[in-house]
Amino acid sequence: MKFAVLVFPGSNCDIDCYKAVEAIGEQVDYVWHTATDLSGYDAILVPGGFSYGDYLRCGAIAQFANVMNEVKKAADEGKYILGICNGFQILTEANLLPGALIRNTGLKFRCHGTPLEVVNSNTAFTNQYSQGEIIDIPIAHGEGNYFCDEETLAELKANNQIVFRYAGETNPNGSVDNIAGISNKAGNVVGMMPHPERAVSQILGSEDGLRMFTSILNAWREQHGAAINS
Repeated sequence: MKFAVLVFPGSNCDIDCYKAVEAIGEQVDYVWHTATDLSGYDAILVPGGFSYGDYLRCGAIAQFANVMNEVKKAADEGKYILGICNGFQILTEANLLPGALIRNTGLKFRCHGTPLEVVNSNTAFTNQYSQGEIIDIPIAHGEGNYFCDEETLAELKANNQIVFRYAGETNPNGSVDNIAGISNKAGNVVGMMPHPERAVSQILGSEDGLRMFTSILNAWREQHGAAINS
């Protein structure tokens, strides 16, 4: 399997994503925002950071980068796309995911470990977790407050598109319905504010994020008739 890690001016979690893919033993390339061809990749990671300095709004400029046209094509083709933190913001700005990310209710940047509930374990990104499992994944954001209108929230629930929620009373940013991550209707595009790529080893404080990457690999191998035994 081959992963692309997108790099925008201001990305700062691209190396973390690259190392996470290396940890599962798969091929990975950095792909600059000017790229016009992603056809050689099976999965695309849109990393965290401050793309284009977060001018205007987080992700508002990145949505117009050349590579995003290719991300949209890849999404339509059913390839796996994971947007993390700023990547989640970019995917909403590009209308690949519904809703928007706005300022945290406390108006402070939050950076710490956070318990997440796995709401939907039946996705290409969560198949190595148990339904309802509580995992420890760090956050690092100032604009991670997920917002959508009531109609969109009802659709997310009806279509089982809510992938992660902040567990219990731990909502760090005011997100509606404690939402920490969602998918598109097809299930091949996921955006989340917490950083699984920063939780791939106990030396980092948690290895719960590693299973997101092995889940993607498992889904891809099942598509190709060779599921992993882990």
